[in-house]
Amino acid sequence: MIIVMKPEATQAEIDHIVETIVSLGLRPHISRGETRTIIGAIGDESPLRAKPLAGFPGVESVTEIQKPYKLASRQLRPEPTLINVNGVSVGGPQVHVIAGPCSVETREGAIEIAEAVRAAGATMLRGGAFKPRTSPYSFQGLGEEGLKILAEARERTGLPIVTEVMDPRQVELVEQYADVLQIGARNVQNFNLLKEVGLSAKPVFLKRGLSTTLQEFLMSAEYVMSQGNPQVILCERGIRTFETAMRHTLDIAAVAWLKAESHLPVFIDPSHAAGLYRWVDSLARAAVAAGADGLMIEVHPRPEEALSDGAQALIPSRFRSLMQELRPIAEAIGRSL
Repeated sequence: MIIVMKPEATQAEIDHIVETIVSLGLRPHISRGETRTIIGAIGDESPLRAKPLAGFPGVESVTEIQKPYKLASRQLRPEPTLINVNGVSVGGPQVHVIAGPCSVETREGAIEIAEAVRAAGATMLRGGAFKPRTSPYSFQGLGEEGLKILAEARERTGLPIVTEVMDPRQVELVEQYADVLQIGARNVQNFNLLKEVGLSAKPVFLKRGLSTTLQEFLMSAEYVMSQGNPQVILCERGIRTFETAMRHTLDIAAVAWLKAESHLPVFIDPSHAAGLYRWVDSLARAAVAAGADGLMIEVHPRPEEALSDGAQALIPSRFRSLMQELRPIAEAIGRSL
């Protein structure tokens, strides 16, 4: 249920609504706009329906939330959510680029890549310390040693770190090093993991699953937010369809739908959608033109030596050229990069 307060509503009137919501066993969610305060009541709304909320002092209107994803819905929060990642404001007018290797392989290599992507204009560094792989015999990541390497790369470059957490038991460890906790496509409906990162104070970078509908995707975000963590960044990275020309099918329309339905920032991962470096540029350009709030791009100085996903990684010089191509596209739609 959404209670919209009048512009002149006092703090005492707002507090009275909040106290009523809490007394009935629901959880209040307050969103303060420029002129109005919106209060969401999350939980079983039936006791609240019996209350004449529209007649309470300071109330302008009362509306039931129709969407199953209540906290993630624009019904509850019409304004875009801005997420602060170590001084980087995500969801605003600037389009951000997260770049780096699929996996942290060596200390020297990770620092080399971090310095290269920072020089090209990336604002955050990606790199996997724990890697979910289709084969149990493939490289699984360096674990905590990889996290320490990422932390050193951050110290050298100032780039916030985005890295994946795969298991609820890893959350406490990973959040000691990472600035953003990534939930990979395979874990998008790992509800125990979603609830665990929902208890964290760190932003969560949530990737859409290969066969996840957009509504299911927002419900996964709802799992995180329902635990008290509103800092969720959504990422479209390609879905599984009948098409086999590329690794996955990039659902570019997801950007428009998600931004219409939700206030959360939306990123695109063109690397995983393409599966091959030569298509990454085109998909990245399309994502910025479609209104994505950011990109996640894999970069490696020697892709032929990469321990995972080398085929889709851009070499630093190509990444630098792509960044130059993306800037006028962002400017054409009133944004910066």
